[in-house]
This record gives sequence, C-alpha cells and structure tokens, in this order.
Amino acid sequence: MASAYSAYHGAKSSQFTVTALGRWSILTKQLPAVDKVRVLHVYDFDNTLFRTPMPNPTLWTGPTIGLLATQEAFSNGGWWHDNRILAATGEGAEKEEERAWEGWWNEKVADLVKLSTKQPDALCVLLTGRSEHGFGELIKRMVTSKGLEFDMVSLKPRVSPANQSFQNTMHFKQLFFEALMETYQQATEIKVYEDRPRHTKGFRDFFAEYNRRQTEAPTRGPITADVVQVVDSSTLLDPVVEVAEVQHMINQHNTTLTKEPSSKSKLMIKKTVFFTSYMIGGDDIKKLLKLAKIPASVSNNDLKFHANNILICPRPCPTSILEKVGGMGSKMLWEVTGTACFDNSIWAAKGARPMDAGKITAWQPVPVEERFSFETTVGEKVILRIEAEDPKEDEYQSLFANKSHKRKHNADEEWAARSVQYAGRNESRGFHSGRGRNKGGNPGRSHRASRGGRGGRGRGGHGYRSLDDVDPKGQSNDGPPGSFGRGRPMGGQPSNGSDLQSYY
Repeated sequence: MASAYSAYHGAKSSQFTVTALGRWSILTKQLPAVDKVRVLHVYDFDNTLFRTPMPNPTLWTGPTIGLLATQEAFSNGGWWHDNRILAATGEGAEKEEERAWEGWWNEKVADLVKLSTKQPDALCVLLTGRSEHGFGELIKRMVTSKGLEFDMVSLKPRVSPANQSFQNTMHFKQLFFEALMETYQQATEIKVYEDRPRHTKGFRDFFAEYNRRQTEAPTRGPITADVVQVVDSSTLLDPVVEVAEVQHMINQHNTTLTKEPSSKSKLMIKKTVFFTSYMIGGDDIKKLLKLAKIPASVSNNDLKFHANNILICPRPCPTSILEKVGGMGSKMLWEVTGTACFDNSIWAAKGARPMDAGKITAWQPVPVEERFSFETTVGEKVILRIEAEDPKEDEYQSLFANKSHKRKHNADEEWAARSVQYAGRNESRGFHSGRGRNKGGNPGRSHRASRGGRGGRGRGGHGYRSLDDVDPKGQSNDGPPGSFGRGRPMGGQPSNGSDLQSYY
C-alpha cells in the first residue's frame, strides 16, 4: 500500500484546508479552526461503536458466509453493501430509532465518544468503510438517536474530494487519515479505535511510515499515533429475518442479471439436511441431562452435552418415512423409563457414533418418582448455503452440498437399501436418542411401529423447523443424536407453526 502512504506527500499545503476536509463528511457543520485542535479521535463504526449483525454461523455454511461478504459475488454488493441488512437490526429501523437501538451499542466506546466531544481541543470523527450513498442517512439517524455528536461522519464516497479512486476500505481510510493530519497540522496526537486486527496492524504500519517520511521530508512533523484494538462486539439478526433479507438480496441480484447480462450467476438458497428427528425443547433437555450418571473420573471438558433430539433418520427424510411420523412439525409425547450408556460414552462424547446407541442392551430403569414426560416436534437439523441456480438439479439433489453424493434414484429406495443392515432389529434405525415402546404393547417394538394414526399422516410441508436449535442469541443446540434415555412415545398430533419455508 505504498501508493496510499505517498498519496499526498509533496502536495501543496493549500490542498489541505478545513473546507476541503469538510467534503469528506456527510455533516454540514463547520469544522473547528486548525489552531483549536490538538488531538484527533477517530472511531470505526461496525463492531467498534455499534454491535453490527454478522452472518449467523449456525444458519450458513462457511463458504456461504464468505460469499455473503464478497462484494463482487452480488450485483448489489452483498451483506456489507445492502443497507437493508443493517436496517433489519433488532426489530427494524423504525422501531429501533424510537429507542435509540438500545442494546446494540458498544457502550464503553460510546462513552469514549462522549468524552471526546467534551474535550475542547479534540476533533471527534466517525469513520466507516460503508458507502456514503447507501448508508449515509441510516448511520446519521442511528448516531443521532443515541445522542452522539461528531465533528465529522465520514463514509466511503465513490471517489475522494480530490477525485481519487479507492482500492478498498483500508486505502480509503489511509487517504482520509493523511488528509486529516495534513489539515490539522498542530495536532500532536491521533487515536484510532478499530475492531479488526488486520486493519489495526495496517493502520499502525501506515502511521509508522507516515512519521518516517516526516523525519525525511516533513510537511507537518511527526505525530503520536495510537491505534486501539477494540474487542469485536458483533451480534446476530433474528434467524427468520436474516434469511428473509438475504433472500431479498438474492432476488435483487437475480433481477439485475435478467435485465443486465453479466458473467455472474443467478443464485439461490439451498439447505443441507444433516438429520431428521424428534426435536426436544430446552427445558426438557435440562431434565434429561440431570438423569445422566456421569462418572466422577470423567471431566466435563471431555464431554459435549446434547440430549436434544431423537433421531428418525440421517440426512433428508424420505417421503414414506416422513409420512409415518406425521410430517414436519408433528408433535409426539414421550415418557422416560430408563437410562443407559455405551462403552462409557454419553451421547456423542468421546467419539461415540450415533449407531452405537443401537448396541445398548443393558438399560437401568428410572425410579418412578423421577420419571417424566416430554413433548417433541418433528424437524430437521439443517444449515443453509447459497449456490448458483442449477436447472438440472431436482429438489432432493439440492439438499446435498457435495454434488458427488447426490443420488438420482428414488429416495425411498435409498432408505430401504441402507436399512438392510438393521434387519432383524426392532428399532427402525437402531440409533435413536430414546428407545421407543408402543404404549401398552410389546416393549420390544419401536416407537415407529406405533405411528399408525397417532402422529398424523400428512407431510405438512418441509417447514423450517430446522431452526429449532437456533435461539435468538444465535446459540445452537446442534449435535449428533444421543444414546441417552430409554423412553416410550405417548401419542402425538400434527402441528403447524411459523417457519422459514415461505422465505425461499
């Protein structure tokens, strides 16, 4: 970035005036005179001052998160260039503005901004690489609602006031820093607050090089520079809102490609299904975990606690199986009657495989006073991905991220083929979280055998109950199905609930 270091070096000092510097700001306020400023305070916006929502890693695959952040992948610029994403923070801009986006600010940094404002010889600047034309008004509304006052609010324009193009955000900010320091030549200190380690290092290198040049061919003299590394304070959007906004972004991208032919591909959201199961609620998970008799010699650091589902089948559930369990969203009531473990492993801890649960033969009955019932919901554990549209791909094939694993034959035939190894067992797959028992029937029969009419028959649609394990804070209860808890189903009924299916 040597070109950035020397962008203004040797330029005439008349280029650096308070009026010229003011063109970097979206505010109309008059900047203080040069002789009034001794300290320059510059604050980054995203995840420094404001706890900006990031793509949710429990919703999207790693490659998709990278794609969302790649400006060139979308005609509208992606996650960081679509102002609808930032405006969707919390309950949306209209409601959040009324309460000043309470809970979304890094309050420690906000307090520092207020102290900077009170310091008479300090120039207080908000500097962000977000585009001026896309985010200027929104960010102005946000900081105003919070009661924060800046001398300058500078976003990245299409070109600099001197008609220079920007290679990237780093280049933009370095050009700004140089204009700032060359304008306020009597300032002896500049302090920058930044959350990204790569930018922190880049700025420190920039100021070191700037001061080196000032000793060789001074234009204003060296300046004491301090780049403060701020702890990343990113947050997450509501999962349903996030998927809806990303779908809107994709729709805009695809519409643009229809009107303006491009080398870019049309995109779509697809899902990868890890397993279909009876999902267990958070309160019941806690109850189940209390029944686990973990040896004192086993450290909690060696275990991963799940107990959050009873497996129906791995990967996407074939239609015939899904119908037998009542369809997505179907409810089923279970009673815990016993506990067990296999090879000193609980759930997926210590490398136990899901199918190991089928090898359990010794079950310990739960005392009558400790038994309890819990309700489950049929759902999927999925993660979403964004890929190019593929007209040759059918709905079932789209559920697999690895194209080589896609099967063109009937999904139900695949299920039957893979089930041969379980012939002779009473369990349909042999690795359910809880071994089912037909209420009042043969204890050796699986819970699947008791489905007849109790859990409903219709599929109920591929509703996105897949996010049952994503809470509002973005925490996940995901994980392989467990081997814990002998139980029996006590009947259920189909249930329709809000989901993400309608968003794509």
